[in-house]
Order: sequence, then structure tokens, then C-alpha cells
Amino acid sequence: RRVHGGIMRACGAYFRHPLRAVRLASPFVSAPKRLTLTQWSVLSRYVHLAPEYNFSELEGRWQQQWRRDSETNKKVLSSESNLSKEKYYALAQFPYPSGSLHMGHVRVYTISDCIARLETMRGKEVLHPMGWDAFGLPAENAAIERGIAPAEWTKSNIAHMRQQLDSLGFRFDWDHELSTCDPSYYRWTQWLFLKLREKGLAYRKQAYVNWDPVDQTVLANEQVDGNGRSWRSGAMVERKLLPQWFFKITAFAESLNEELDRLNQWPELVRSLQRQWIGKSRGALIDFELIQDATSPTVTSKFVRAFTTRPDTLFGVTYVAIAPEHPLTKELTQDRAEALQRYLHEVNLKSELDRLQAPIPKGFDTHLRVKHPFTGEPIAVYIADYVLPDYGTGAVMGVPAHDIRDHSFAKTYNLPIKTVIQPLSTAIKSQQQTEQTVSECYTGYGTVINSSVLDGLKSEDASEQVVQKLVQRGIGEGHVQYRLRDWLVSRQRYWGVPIPMIHCQSCGEVPVPVSQLPVELPSNITVTNRGGSPLSKVEDWVNTTCPKCNGAAKRDVDTLDTFVDSSWYFLRFPDPQNAQKIFEPSLVKRWLPVDAYIGGVEHAIMHLLYSRFITRFLHSLGDSSVPSAEPFTKLITQGMVHGKTYKEKATGKYVKNSNVRLEGSKAFDAESGAELEMTFEKMSKSKHNGVDPMDLIREFGSDTTRLTILFKAPIDFVLEWDIHDVQGQFRWMKRLWSLVNDFLLHAEQHGLPQPNYTVVSREEQKLRVSIHQSIQAVTQALGRDRTLNTAIASLMKLSNTLQEAASEGLGKSFVMFEGLRVLTLLLSPMAPHITAEFWKALAQTDSKNIYRFKWCGDSSVVDVHQQSWPEADETALKWDTFNLVVQFNGKMAGVMEVPSEHEDMESELHKLVLASKYAQQLENGKVKKIIVPKGRKVINFVLENTK
Repeated sequence: RRVHGGIMRACGAYFRHPLRAVRLASPFVSAPKRLTLTQWSVLSRYVHLAPEYNFSELEGRWQQQWRRDSETNKKVLSSESNLSKEKYYALAQFPYPSGSLHMGHVRVYTISDCIARLETMRGKEVLHPMGWDAFGLPAENAAIERGIAPAEWTKSNIAHMRQQLDSLGFRFDWDHELSTCDPSYYRWTQWLFLKLREKGLAYRKQAYVNWDPVDQTVLANEQVDGNGRSWRSGAMVERKLLPQWFFKITAFAESLNEELDRLNQWPELVRSLQRQWIGKSRGALIDFELIQDATSPTVTSKFVRAFTTRPDTLFGVTYVAIAPEHPLTKELTQDRAEALQRYLHEVNLKSELDRLQAPIPKGFDTHLRVKHPFTGEPIAVYIADYVLPDYGTGAVMGVPAHDIRDHSFAKTYNLPIKTVIQPLSTAIKSQQQTEQTVSECYTGYGTVINSSVLDGLKSEDASEQVVQKLVQRGIGEGHVQYRLRDWLVSRQRYWGVPIPMIHCQSCGEVPVPVSQLPVELPSNITVTNRGGSPLSKVEDWVNTTCPKCNGAAKRDVDTLDTFVDSSWYFLRFPDPQNAQKIFEPSLVKRWLPVDAYIGGVEHAIMHLLYSRFITRFLHSLGDSSVPSAEPFTKLITQGMVHGKTYKEKATGKYVKNSNVRLEGSKAFDAESGAELEMTFEKMSKSKHNGVDPMDLIREFGSDTTRLTILFKAPIDFVLEWDIHDVQGQFRWMKRLWSLVNDFLLHAEQHGLPQPNYTVVSREEQKLRVSIHQSIQAVTQALGRDRTLNTAIASLMKLSNTLQEAASEGLGKSFVMFEGLRVLTLLLSPMAPHITAEFWKALAQTDSKNIYRFKWCGDSSVVDVHQQSWPEADETALKWDTFNLVVQFNGKMAGVMEVPSEHEDMESELHKLVLASKYAQQLENGKVKKIIVPKGRKVINFVLENTK
């Protein structure tokens, strides 16, 4: 009964076509999966879509098909593979496996998938891999909160997120998948550490960390709340000196800065942020001699060396400030020790950012004095919290008249303020003025005043002279300084890459031999996040043998910053299974640099800078393993996704969307009645404005979700998510479904119209012009400009044109079939499922492949995503104009080319003639009448009183 019922339902729907009925009944009966050539030729005559757009069934079916295809067609790269093809490496920044995709993930991977599909259709060999940035603090916190091992939690999340990615139709090269927490990957992260140390670019020294005195552990910056307290214990966080590992990124500061000018396919915002972070500045190092007398504290130092970017302001110095961490501070512990320790303790409670941004800087008078290098005047030395130890020398010369922070400090501690620079637009005041109190400081360049022999010089000239005099006197020199500091890579965490170093009392720091890599994380551990590094508690792991002397030794118990893991993963993707090398040089030479790197602008500084550093380091080794010092040719930064957010006007309390009551243009809390304001803000759980992508897929489908993401805003703009936009895209999908199906139903009944480009009506010509203009517009938007929203707008315009043409009688035309095929091909990178279904039906309808043109695709290739990208027909585009014969009183004056859309339109043709070389003849006589014979491409001006 079940089999019979299935066949009868199929026959009831398509009783005129028995073969169709058998085909539709195939789920109910056992039938061969492959049809004979004869069966296929018969069945392919009767092809159309399901009556309704059932996205759930359609997308699930195509995703299963693609999974089967990927399993049978494994992608394995070799140095010789497809060298005849141009390569294209499309890479989106890999995610942290948190467990669920959010809309930001959907946006970035939709963009990369669209680009990868497009470049494949353009004939390139495309690498579009996916992996997991799997180490990190959240997994460790989950282990504590849920009692589950970080590895197990991470593995489960990866499986779930991969399933979610598949549900969106993303075509990643899963054969190249990698995970940073896999020992086969982090073995080479450890190798990289050892290589950096071998070249003198990895070293260990004392450095400050955020310390929780209750839990006795190090905290990441994000674990310290806005009040400086630990997120877990609530204790006030301290800054504590601990031995830490660093990468010497400053060794590459100059090249990292200079090469930014050559990255002309990067957003200027990102390049600007990197320049600011690197912070190259030219200035001078100046030695201020300490005054040793009976009133001064006893110290062994002879000078305080300060760095300044403004040598022209040297005569405006009224104090010298040193960082609380400066070596000179340690020599002052005997003098007023209690007061100094209180001050230093207060400073230790602040982050460096807080110290820089504090409106009122805190200082401590050391009672030390130094001599001004030119005048010999005594100058006070202060400890100041706004001076950082790792910038310059950890000491600055205080010029309160010309530096904002110096000015604030001087006002707080009642220090002199001396003006020595005057704006160029202001008349030079009396040279006798030596001291001035100002309400605001001038930080620009100008003319030097109150500076002895420098008076009257421009700032730039004065700086040069100051440096020359410092060098002559042996108390200073010119210097280039960078704000960039060496990269602190130590983390007191469990879930990270173990640092491959051994500490031996006899031999000191000893690297783990490469043959013993990877140093794997121990699994027999209970993570508590209390009492220092978790690895230090695993004694059978910590205790080891020194590779040099075979004596007892201990492993390093820190793990690496997760930024190290992500600083080189793009180099591993072409060769992820290599167990002998970090990667095969020939493969990296083939695929690097990445052609398009897509990710959030929030990674503009740290991740991108570290990736550039590691690539540059490997390139500098000289073994040709990395062909370019720059890893990414083109950088595409997508904007954030903001959600509709409601909060109380009075209190700012966020309200769930489900609790909002709308009354006209106003919104209220349904429970309290409080009036609400609506804004778009970054999606987060705390704001109740998040959207689950899986809910969208279940309700509207992945194609609709993808199109909404791409159409709503340009890539680099903030995307304000609104359900009405999704509904609009869904309606367009259904209209496209009906448009294609209507043609297929007609072709099923009456046969496929034969293409005949020699006999084309004017209406068909116009339709062809629209079709091929769309090819040009979408190709430019997707390929050159990467303006995916305008590409979709062009396709919407084309679909409307096709719909109008169908309603005006062109629904049976071969040009309509051409247009539907072009629309399907152009839309396929953005909406892969529905276009796969369209193409299968359209290609089967053209069973004899008579529409095999460069703009129409190849019907023998059933996968739309294996088609070649359509090329516009130049002949069709020429139909966009025609030659208009211009006559005056019936006599031909000449011919001009005009747009086809103005044919037979008297007023428009008149305007065009007025704007042409024939305008003078019209001015010589009064136009009595204009004659435009329909369909004759002629305009005749009847003039009177011709001169």
C-alpha cells in the first residue's frame, strides 16, 4: 500500500507524464541510481521544479550531495598540482570553537565563501580552508565550571560548529582542516619558539603581570573588572614581577613600519592603526647629570637618560620624570622608604592603560636634582605613573608648556611652566619673557623663543642644532624610537602550548630537543585556576631530565599566548598533515601570500602584526621556505553585526525583545510599562539583542540568510540586523522560484525554444542588453570592487526585468531562457543551494546543450559551481545604441549614435540633438515641427525662417 500510494500521488500530480511519475515515486520503490542514456534523454524533456520553494528539503538534499562529493574527491595539494591554473588563496580568520556560531561568524564566512566560489568559476585553483583557534581561557573556565576536560569540551564544540557551518552551505576545503590544540600542529608552534630562541629572538626576563593575591594566580586583562578587582575572588589585583618569555618583535620594527606603505590593498584604517602601534618617532637621547650634594639622597647612578621626540623644547624643561619601574627607583628605598612603598603599591594596582588615561597623574618627589644640559640649572626629578618603563628609557623630560600630560602633572605639583615654542601665526613676544603660566599648552611646532641661541629658529631647525650640540658635548645623540614593545608570550594557563624549555640548576635554560617535540599537555590534571600555573602542580610532568647533563630538571610550566598559535596557521593550511616539516616549502611558495584575508577590524593590530612578524622572521631565514615577507596581499575587514536593542530610557536597563510592546512609533516594557528607546548595538547576551543563525536557517533557509548578510550593508560597514530585511530576501527567493518554474513548465509542454541570434525582435534585443549589462555589473562588483551588496542589487534589477519581459510576452523566448541561465550563474556564489537546483533543471531542459555559449554555461556540467563564470556578449551590448539619422527639412545632415532606450521618444531625441554638433543648425531657424517616424530611427526637424 505504501509503494502504491506513493506512485499514485505522483501520477495524480503529473498524470500526463508516466515517466515523470515513476521518477517522482523513486523514494518509494527500489530503482537504479543511474539511468540509461535513452531513459535520461526522455526524462530530461520533462523537467521543472517543485510547485513551492521548499528550502529545507532542497538545502538539506544539496548539502548531502556536496558532502558525498567531497568524500569521493579529496583535495590533496602538491607542488605540481594544476600549475597551469592561476592560484587563489581565500582565507577567513578561523574561529575560536565556543560551541555555537554567531552572526559575526556567518557574515565573515559568507563573504569568504562567496569570493572562493567566484574565483573557482573564474578558472582559478582555489584554496579555501577552515580550522580552529582552539586554545584559550574559555575552555579552561568551562573545565572549572562544568567539570569537563578542556580537550573534550573543545572537541565537542568543534564538531557542533562544523555541522553549523555545513548547514550554511559553505564550501570549505575540509581536507585541509587543522586545530591549534592538536599536538600535530602545536609541535610546530614549539619548533617555531625554539627557532626564534636559536636566532636570539626569544628570551626570558622579569616582567609585570596582573596578580590575584587571594587565588595566587595570574589574570588576563579581561579577568580584571573596571574597578581593578579579580573577576573570581573579588580581590584588588596587583602588578607582580615574574619571569616571562618574550619574542623580540622590535628587531623587525623598522621593516614592519616601512612595508605598510606597500600594502596598498589593505584598508587605510588598519595601516594607520598599525603605524600608531609601532609608533616610530625621531628624537634624541639626553643625559641629565645627577647633582650629588648633602641634601640629595645617595644613589650610584650618575645620569638620568631621557628620550624626547621634541629636542626643540629642551629649554622648556622644568622637571624630569622617571617610571615607577625605573632602576633609579630601587636606589631610593632607603630614603622615605615607607612613603615610597605606599606610592609604588598604588601604582601597581593600575594597568598601564589606566596610568596613561588618568586625568590627574600621580607623582612622587625623589628629592633628587639633575642639571639642565645647556644652562646647568637644577631640575627636580619625580617618579610619575604616566611614564612607562618600556617606552624609550623609562624617563622623560617634563615640558609642561608643550605636552598635555606634562602640563597636567606640573599643575598638580605646582611646577614651573615655561613657554619655548610659539605658533608661526603669532607674533614673537618679548625675548625677555622667561617664565609663563599658561592655562593650555601648545603641542604643535612653531618658532623657538626663550631658548638662548635657538631663539627665532623653526622647530625642525632647532631640533637639529640641539642634537648636534648634545653630540659635541658627549651628553646625547639623535635616536629613532618605537612605541612597539617586545611581545610577552608567557601565560600562566593550562590550555595552551607548553613552552618547550627545561630549567636545570647546572645548565640553566635548556631547549627541548626537536626530536622530543611535541611536549604534550598532561591529561591527568584538575584545573582549578588557583595557586599559580596549573602545570606546576603536575609533578610527574614537571620533573624531567636535562638533555645536556642528564641531571634532574624541571619543565617550564607556562604556556604560550594563543596569538602565537594564530600567527602562522595560514602557512600550515597548504600542507596540514606534514609530519616531517613545518610545511613543504614548494607548497608555501605556490600558495603564499594569501590573496584575500577576511576578518574583523578588531584584529587590526595584534593578530595582523604578529602574523607579519612571524612571516617576516621565517622569510629572513633565507631558505626560501616563505617567498614573501608579507603574508596577506589583500585584507578585507567586515563590519560588526548590530542587533535591534531596547532599553529603558530612565535607567538604561536592557529589555528582551519578547517583552517589548509596540504602540505606534513608541515602545514600552510589557511588564513594567516603562518607555523604551530602540537602538542598534553590538549583539551580546547581556543586551538581549542576539540572533541565533540556526533559527534563521530553520525559518528562512541558509540562502536567504546569506543574501541578507551580503545585501544589507557594504562589507566594511556595521550591519544593522532587522528581521524585515530577511523577510524581503525570502520573498525575492520565492519570486525567483516562480519565475524559473514558469518557464520550465512552458518548456515541458511546448519544448525548449531554439536560440536564433540572427532574428531578434527589438524587445528581445533590449532584454539581452539588460542581461549582458548585468554580467558586466555583477562581475565588477564581485570581482574587482568586492561590493557584494551592489552585485545583489544588480541581480534584483535583472530578475525584475525578466519578470516584466515575461508579463509582456517574452516568457517563451529563447532570450528568457538565456537570462534565467545567466541569473542563475551570477547568483550562485551567494546563494549556492537554490541556484544548484535551478541549474540542474535548466541544464536538463537543454539536454542537447544547444545553449553552450560563454555567457550561458555548459549544460553537460550539472554542477552550477563547476561552471565557468559568464562573459558578456559584446554583440548584445552594442544593441544598446543605434544610429539616428538627423534631418533638417527632409535633408540628411548626418548620423549620431544614441541609446536604444530613447528610440521613438521625440522629446529625448530632441535633447540629444541639442547637445550635439547639430545644435547650431537648430539655432539658425525656428523649429516648426519634429517628425520621428516609428521604427525608422530618423528625426526630421521642419524649420522656418532658415538663415
